[in-house]
Amino acid sequence: MCHHVASPCIQVADGKGAHFRQISVDSKLAMNVLMVHNSYGGYSGEEAVVDRCIDLLIAKGHTVHLFAKSSRHISKVFLGKVRAFFSGIFSIKARRQFRQALDQIRPQIVHVHNLYPLISPSILPECRKVGVPVVMTVHNYRLLCPNAMQMSRRDGRHCRMCKGGREYWCILKDCEASLPRSIGYAARNYIAWRYRLFVDHVWLYACLAHAQMEVLVDAGYPPERMEVLGNIVEPIDSIGHTHPGRYVAFAGRVSPEKGIKVLLEAARSCQDIPFRIAGNIQTMPDILGLAPANCRFLGHIDPEKMPQFYSDSRMVVVPSLWHEPFGLSAAEAQAHAKPVVCSRIGALPEIVVDEVTGLLFEPGDAAGLAAKIRYLWARPELCLSMGKAGWQRTKELYGPERYYQRLVGVYQKAISLGPPQCRSRRTS
Repeated sequence: MCHHVASPCIQVADGKGAHFRQISVDSKLAMNVLMVHNSYGGYSGEEAVVDRCIDLLIAKGHTVHLFAKSSRHISKVFLGKVRAFFSGIFSIKARRQFRQALDQIRPQIVHVHNLYPLISPSILPECRKVGVPVVMTVHNYRLLCPNAMQMSRRDGRHCRMCKGGREYWCILKDCEASLPRSIGYAARNYIAWRYRLFVDHVWLYACLAHAQMEVLVDAGYPPERMEVLGNIVEPIDSIGHTHPGRYVAFAGRVSPEKGIKVLLEAARSCQDIPFRIAGNIQTMPDILGLAPANCRFLGHIDPEKMPQFYSDSRMVVVPSLWHEPFGLSAAEAQAHAKPVVCSRIGALPEIVVDEVTGLLFEPGDAAGLAAKIRYLWARPELCLSMGKAGWQRTKELYGPERYYQRLVGVYQKAISLGPPQCRSRRTS
């Protein structure tokens, strides 16, 4: 099925063929970019960043083509799960379709986001064959960890045991809390490692933060082929009418690694302070029974309504337990001039400056989180000043113009570096 609108034009193939979208503008084109992304079952922060990146490149006069597949319907039918299992390891169909796209488009850059489970890294050697540079935005830890989090979903423990071709640990520990998924994730990661599908065919890795880059370098990825790109965040235009706010907010995925139970425990000891949680509870349907009376779950909030959700809050809490590769919810909160109380883990301390744009606490420390919340709640003027500092910092570091400058620099560096040297031996 194809949808047509005025410039820019969009063409989308139906679900039976290659999901291929062509986007063009009527201005002088500076670069021809082929974006590659396997979207998830629901709209996520990663999808938002991909969309913003495409829109920004178009606005700057580039041509962008999107080679995409969607995982939205995989879980609804058994055959879909089987297909995803094998296509995540190696997809002959996606590789053929992608080669056709390369021949048709002749891009100057291929920009990869997510490849699993319907595209797979099997497409990457095709870029090398035709001499097209590959830039990969590293949105998580999937290059090192089958479940992408370096944390077991079964017991919540941090883990780096799969590094260097030891993906069997994902199966032995059943890190997905579902043996079929653990086997599938481990198999596709092992094949990518064994045949060096990323190492030999990605020209430059665009990391989200220095903390994430350090993890990749420690695992053996070449530092000379890495740059910190960050994420793109759109700050509100003005903060002149910002008011203190009337609740403590959480926005994001409602899942164990996001520290939801820590937040609820902190809320329970702040009975005089209202809490509002925006996010789908599909992965934790029983969480409603654990919420204290001062805490309300609002479910999914449409993107166009999120500015109002932030505006009505006094502060935003990001109580993550896993090593956030970026922390988009923290940056989004600062973009709306709100102070952030967040865990001192992963990339979050790179986004939130302690006692300047918000407050940091130790991961999992509900009492410490409650103390930080009560401290800020009692100081609305401090909330306003921290929010203003966060807005300014986010605008300077992660706003569209700054992101665009970094992105062009990443593309230029990838072209100048040339392809990585192919080696027959495996990485360690």
